[in-house]
This record gives sequence, structure tokens and C-alpha cells, in this order.
Amino acid sequence: MVAQGDSQEIDQLILRGLRRLVGRFPGVRVGHRLLAALNEGFGAAFVRWPGALFWYLRDFHRLRAASTSADYELSSSHLFPCLTDKRSHTPVNPVYFFQDTWAARKIFQLKPSHHYDVGSSVMTMGILSQFVPTTMIDIRPIELTLAGLSFEKGSILDLPFATDTIESLSSLCVIEHVGLGRYGDEIDPRGSEKAVSELKRVLRTGGSLFLSVPVDSRVRIYFNAHRAFTRDYLVQLFDGLEIVEEKYQYGNSLCDHYDRASGFGTGMFHLRKKAA
Repeated sequence: MVAQGDSQEIDQLILRGLRRLVGRFPGVRVGHRLLAALNEGFGAAFVRWPGALFWYLRDFHRLRAASTSADYELSSSHLFPCLTDKRSHTPVNPVYFFQDTWAARKIFQLKPSHHYDVGSSVMTMGILSQFVPTTMIDIRPIELTLAGLSFEKGSILDLPFATDTIESLSSLCVIEHVGLGRYGDEIDPRGSEKAVSELKRVLRTGGSLFLSVPVDSRVRIYFNAHRAFTRDYLVQLFDGLEIVEEKYQYGNSLCDHYDRASGFGTGMFHLRKKAA
């Protein structure tokens, strides 16, 4: 049996050998880039590979044949295949589009002196931080620096803040993942409930929490992607908080009311901590 450390060392040796091989033979390097792009763009849908490869190489040869200027170097040694952008519409994920724009609008209106976020989109919080000083808390560090944005390492199950201290707090599409092991966390059937309890703990009286979660016709787990909740169950979890505003995304629409018959969607909640 190969020990884990030995296995990792063998993997590194193989990777280094492959890199040397790819670097030594330009044809191998080009083929590797094309295969990587096809795999990233289409995965196991191999039937789509030939068509994408055909138009990509066709366009490359057309550009090279039409190029009369030496201003740009055009060589097969510098291919950078982008194979999924020939579309008739702009691709957009309605969940993130609606929840992030909704949360940004609410936080801009609130104008807190400082905003704290737990585990949401780094891109969204980076933009928000240019208008409101923002601190992100996550188990994984951010490897970029940006004025207005700071980072603290921490778990949503054990936030690095005293009780009843945070004025403005968000956690968008996060709590539904806790305890399912998807991100390397420990399996915990009550992970979401514990996460909500910790968010409520650090939020100060009168403070605002912006939360988004999947909603469905029943409380269920889509293992290991996420949990989904009903509005009734969420109201139970929100005990001690009042709902200031709620929005629901179903498909490409954003509406004001939870609709059990619509099935799976996303609920967005502006919550305020009530006095004990």
C-alpha cells in the first residue's frame, strides 16, 4: 500500500514530467491546450467536441490568412482557446444576479459605517467595499488585496466576534451548504440551523442581516449541493428576528411572495434583530 505522503510525491513527479514533456514539444503543448479547453467547455459531451474544434481552427487559419500586418504575432504556440462564447444571448445565473443586486441595493440604502459578510461572493463584496468598508469572513483566505475590503479567517459556526456587536451582516447562499461536506466541512445534519444561530448571536439589537437561501415546496437536501427550505421553516429559524423585506426568485423572475407551487427557487431576506 502506498502512503498518502508517498502518493502525493508521486503525483507531483508525474505532473513535473508532464510539464517538461509539454514544454519540450510545441505540438503537445498546443494539443494539451485544445483538449483542456474542450473538456472545460463541454466535459463529457464529446459529440460537441468536433464542431467546436473545427470552427476554432477554421477561424485561426482565416485570421492568419487575412493578416497583412506584423504588428501582432500570431502563432499556434500562443493559442488560448475560448470555445463557449459564441452565443445569441448573454449567459447569466438568475440566482446570483437577483440576490447580489438585491443585497447591494439594501446595503447601499442602509449606509452602515462598516459591513460584514460571511462566505458570500468575493466579487460582489469587492464591489460593495468600494462604497461601504467591508470585512469578509471565510474559512478560505482571499489572495487579493483591495482598499476598503478586509478579510478575517473564521467559520460561520464560530464567528470571531463578540455577541451582539455587528450592525450590518450578510451571508448569501451560504448556510444551506453547512454540514454537507461539499467544501471540506464536517458532516452535520444541523449545520444550517447552527449557522443561523451564530449569525443571530453576533448581530446587535437593531442590526440588519441580509440572507439568501434556496426555497422549495418541502424542506429537503439535494446532497451534496445544498439544502432547501420552506418559508414556514425559515420563520422558525429566524426566531428573534423580524422580516423587514423578503423577495423570491423563481426562474428568471423576482417576486414579493413565496409560492410553494412554484417549487425550487431562492429566498432573499432582510432581517432585523429584535430587542430581547
